[in-house]
Amino acid sequence: MDTSGIDDVGPGAADAIVVVPVKAFDRAKVRLADALDAPSREALARAMATRVVAAAAPLAVTVVCDDDDVATWARDGGAAVVWTPGLGLNGAVTEAVARLAGAGIARAVVAHADLPFAAGLAELADADPDEVVLVPDRRRDGTNVLSVPTSAGFAFSYGAGSFDRHVAEAARCGLRVRVVDAEHLGWDIDEPADLDVPAHLGVLPGGNIT
Repeated sequence: MDTSGIDDVGPGAADAIVVVPVKAFDRAKVRLADALDAPSREALARAMATRVVAAAAPLAVTVVCDDDDVATWARDGGAAVVWTPGLGLNGAVTEAVARLAGAGIARAVVAHADLPFAAGLAELADADPDEVVLVPDRRRDGTNVLSVPTSAGFAFSYGAGSFDRHVAEAARCGLRVRVVDAEHLGWDIDEPADLDVPAHLGVLPGGNIT
């Protein structure tokens, strides 16, 4: 599939769109290799991403990727695609948000694709024009969901310690910060220990694979 011309951002009439950066499923979650074989990791990554896209309803979704399989999966699921080869996570999200701004969309809700219990992402788009909404991971280290006005010039800085950096970036941009501590959005899957899910959250997409 030739993806070089993909440049979709969803319906221009929307006030907000959910942006989901998705890594190639067959290269995702390599840190789980001690607990899951390659096919299981791929299946889990795909199932979690599917859950995140579904959790955006009723908002439209733009998937940010550089993989043919992911682009096909996204379009088959009704999402738009922004093709971002070679940009890395921060560059890819920055590019997608800039395209949304250019299309007249006021707010982006950026959600990672490894949130197995994602729900209610559209609620995070309900924010004031000068407000950033941050959902940290359960350790208050990473940033699992970030709702930001597209015109703010916000510099994304994912990775270890991103929560504090994003709080500081909001201040640099003159934006107020609202932190939402939500267990169902704070549980992400990076390490084998993350597969040990509390019973009250449920089971991982596709069943309890551990």
